[in-house]
Amino acid sequence: MQGNVRAGGTMVGDKWLGKREWLIASELAEPTPLRERPVTGAPVVRPAQLPAAAPDFTGRADAVRELSGLLAAPGGAPPVLTVAGIGGIGKTALAVHVAHAARRHFPDGQLYADLGGAGSSPAEPDAVLAAFLRALGVPDAAIPDAAEERTVLYRSALADRRVLVLLDNARDAVQIRPLLPGGGARGCAALITGRSTMAGLPGSHLVDLDVMSPEEAFSLFALIVGEERAAVEREEVMDVLASCGFLPLAIRIAASRLASRRTWTVSVLARKLADERRRLDELRAGDLAVKASFELGYGQLEPAQARAFRLLGLAEGPDISLAAAAALLGLDEDASRTLLEALVDTSLLESTVPGRYRLHDLLRLYARACAEPDGLPPAERDAALSRLLDFYLATAARVYAAERPGDRTVEHLAPTTHPGLAFASSGAALEWLFTEADCLIACARQCVTDGRRRRVADLLTAALDLAESGARSSQYQGVAEAIIESARTAGDVRTEARARSTLGNLYYFTGRFEHAERELERALDLELTAGDPMLASRVPNRLGSIVLDQGRREEAETYFHRALNAFRADANEAGEASALANLARVHIDKGRAQAGVELAEQALAIYQRLGASLRLANGRYTLGIALTRTGRLEEALAHLTQALDIFRETRQQLWEGMAHFRLAETHLAAGRPARAAWHAERSLAMQGLCGEWRRGSLLTVQGKALAAVGQTDRARKCWQEALTIYERLGSPEREEVRALMGAPSIRPAGPPHAEAARAHPEPPGGMAAR
Repeated sequence: MQGNVRAGGTMVGDKWLGKREWLIASELAEPTPLRERPVTGAPVVRPAQLPAAAPDFTGRADAVRELSGLLAAPGGAPPVLTVAGIGGIGKTALAVHVAHAARRHFPDGQLYADLGGAGSSPAEPDAVLAAFLRALGVPDAAIPDAAEERTVLYRSALADRRVLVLLDNARDAVQIRPLLPGGGARGCAALITGRSTMAGLPGSHLVDLDVMSPEEAFSLFALIVGEERAAVEREEVMDVLASCGFLPLAIRIAASRLASRRTWTVSVLARKLADERRRLDELRAGDLAVKASFELGYGQLEPAQARAFRLLGLAEGPDISLAAAAALLGLDEDASRTLLEALVDTSLLESTVPGRYRLHDLLRLYARACAEPDGLPPAERDAALSRLLDFYLATAARVYAAERPGDRTVEHLAPTTHPGLAFASSGAALEWLFTEADCLIACARQCVTDGRRRRVADLLTAALDLAESGARSSQYQGVAEAIIESARTAGDVRTEARARSTLGNLYYFTGRFEHAERELERALDLELTAGDPMLASRVPNRLGSIVLDQGRREEAETYFHRALNAFRADANEAGEASALANLARVHIDKGRAQAGVELAEQALAIYQRLGASLRLANGRYTLGIALTRTGRLEEALAHLTQALDIFRETRQQLWEGMAHFRLAETHLAAGRPARAAWHAERSLAMQGLCGEWRRGSLLTVQGKALAAVGQTDRARKCWQEALTIYERLGSPEREEVRALMGAPSIRPAGPPHAEAARAHPEPPGGMAAR
C-alpha cells in the first residue's frame, strides 16, 4: 500500500486516512519487511527478554525432549505449546530452560511476559502488546490505543521473523489469544505456561506436567544441599521427598532450608515435615512458600468450586471416582462433573483417568486448612463424610448381593440414604469393588466414630470379597480393630460383635487360626446378648471350619448344624447351601465319602438354582473333593477345573490357589504326577497370603508330585521346608513329612482316604461359601 505521509495522517489515492486507520489498513495489506516499513523508521531490534535459566535445573528429560523437538520443527503454522500443572510443579523453570536451549532456532529474538495469571490482577493483553511492540522497535507514537489494533500491528511486526514468544503464568485462553503470533509469522512460536490447560486454544500442544520421579527429585535435592550430604542419609532424603509429594517447589524449599542450616541433619528436616498439621508451614524459605503458591489458585475459584475443593480434601483415599465425589458433595453427577472439571482446568485437581480425580498430597492438606476459616463447620464436614460412607456401604452391599443371590445378609445391614450404584453383571460389581478397595477402606478408617461406627462395621461385612481374596488384608484388619476398640469403649455390643466376626474371618483367610477362633468365639458370645440373626448363622459356620481343621469333628458337626438351622430360620438359602457343603466335609473326614457327595450335591443344586457364580464355584470345589475321596477322579477333575476358572474370573486368588492344590491331589491320585506338580507349583505361587501352615501343606503335596516324576532332590527340598514350618508351629503333620523323607520313593496311590484329607484341610472359610 502506497500513500503520501503527512503529519497526523496519510493520503491513500483520493482518500485521507488518520494515523490509526492507516495502520490498520496497512497491516491488512501484503506485509513488507519491518526494516523497510514506513511505520517507525526505526532500525530492526532483536529482543532478548528471557529470564535467566535455573542453574540447578534437573530432570524432566521427556518433557524437554518433546518441547524442544516441536520448537525445532521447520515449516507449518507457528507452534503453540502449553505447559500446564499445579502451582509449584516447575512449569516456568521447564519453559525457560527449553526456551534458552531453543534460541538458535529463533535468531530474531525472544519475547517474554509474566502474565500474572495466578494472582488477583492478571496482566491485560493490550498492555503486554504495547510492551512487545516497543521491544520490537515500534515507537510509542506508532502504537495504537485499541487492543485489536495493537494485535494487528504486533502480528505484522512478527511476519518474516523468527521470534520465540514465552508467555509465562497465563490465566486462560482469553488472555492468551491476542498475544499469539499470526498465521503469517511462520517462523515464530509461542511457549505458554499456566495452571489452566488452555482448552480454548485450538491447535495448541499440551504438556501436562506431573510431579518429579523419585530419581529426579533426589537429584534436585542433592544439587542444592550437596551430593555427599544427601547420599549419607539417602533414606531420610526419600522421606523428605515423600513429604514434599515430589513437588519441585516443595523440594527446592526443603533443600534450601537444609542448605542454610549446616547443623541440621536430613533426619531433623524429615521429622519436621512428618507432622501433617505443620507441613505447609514448614515448607517456607525466604519469599518462597508452597502455601502461597496454592493460595493464588484457590483465590480464583468461584464459591461453588471453592466449596467442592474444600470437601474433596476431606476424603482420604488415593483418588475419588465421579460417583463418590457426587455423594461427598451432595450433588448429582452432572453438577459434580462440572465443578471437578473446573478444578482440573485450574490444576487444583488431577484427572488421572476418565471419571477419576486426585488431589496432590500437599493440595489435600491445603484444602483441609481452607475448610475451617472458609465456612465448613464440623456439622457440614461430618455430613459430607456420612454421605460418602453411605455411598460405599450401599454400593458394596449391591456387590455382595450380586455375588451371593439368595443371601439375606444385606438385609441385616444398616440403612443408607444413598441407593448405591447399579451393576449390569456380577463381574462389573466385582470390578468396582476391587477398583475402589483403597478408597473404600480409607473412608471406613476415617469414619470410625460414634455416629458412623455401625455403618463402618457393616461396610467391612459387605466388602467381604476383599478379605476373602487377600486384598488389602492389613488395612482391612486395622479398620476392624479400630471398630472393636471404639464399640467396646462405647458399650455397642452389636457393632463389636460384627467387627469381631469380620476380623475373625480375616484371620481365618490368612491362616491365623488361633486368632480367628478367639475372635469368632467372642463374637458368638456377644451375639447372644445382641440377638443378631446374621451372626447367629455366619459365626458358627466359620467356627465349624476352624475346629474341623484341628480334627475336632464332633464339635465341628455341632457348629455346622447350628449354622444350618439359623440360616434356615432366616430364610437364607445361600447360607443353607454353605452349611450343607461344610457338613459334607465332616462326612468326608469321618470316612463317609458317599454321604459327603450327597450333601455336596444338595449344596451345588441350591447354588445352581440361585445362579450364584462365585458360590457355584465353591459348590463345585466341595463336590470335586468329595468325588476324589470316592475314586470318581475324572468327575472330580471336571468340577475342580470349572471351579478354578470361576475363581480366576472373580479374582479370588486364595481360592484359585486352593483349586490348583486340589487339582494337584486329584491328578496325583489319577497317576498324572507331572500335571500334579504343575498345579502344585501354581498353588504355591498364589498362597503368600494364607499363612505358614498352609504353605507347609502345599509343599508336602508338591514334594509328592516331584518324587513321583523322579525329581527326588527337589522333592526332599520341599519336604524339608515343610518340616521346618511344621516343627516351628508344632503341627502334627510333621510326622507324615518325616515318613516321606525316610521313604526311598513315592508312587502314585489311589484316592486319598479320610485321614489324609484331614492332613490337608481347606483354606480359611471351609470348602464352601461363607
